[in-house]
Amino acid sequence: MADKVAGFLPSAKVDYITPRRIKLTIPPVEIKSVALFVRDTLGFDHLNVVAGTDYIQQGEFEVVYFLGSVSTPDQQDVVVQLAERVKRDSPSVPSLTAVWGAAEYHEREAFEMLGIQFEGHPDLRRLLLPEDWNDIPPLRKDYTSPGR
Repeated sequence: MADKVAGFLPSAKVDYITPRRIKLTIPPVEIKSVALFVRDTLGFDHLNVVAGTDYIQQGEFEVVYFLGSVSTPDQQDVVVQLAERVKRDSPSVPSLTAVWGAAEYHEREAFEMLGIQFEGHPDLRRLLLPEDWNDIPPLRKDYTSPGR
């Protein structure tokens, strides 16, 4: 599978491969085309979760899409992770809601909790925080809870 993705997109970095798991880091500008390839050609038709991580020392956020396959029997226990890194001071990545509709709420959560903008998202608004929240996103490493 990594060979197929590497052949399709040489700029993909293989972070690791195990028998049932693969993680690829993709430049944000190419994430949508890789997502379509992984869905349409490789058969990973199910989005499990979207995770965001704040790497404050590197000045970056990482967004990771965890993918599975419901329709391909020999891939049902395989997890593909598509990651992208973006600068912390301008965190904007393309939305993958057009590829996997289930990304809608996951991307909204990453937007709200980390401040990552998902360009092209159909409804990028608050999901969990109160409407009057006026502090920085609470999962950023530089957030300090007022109660501490």
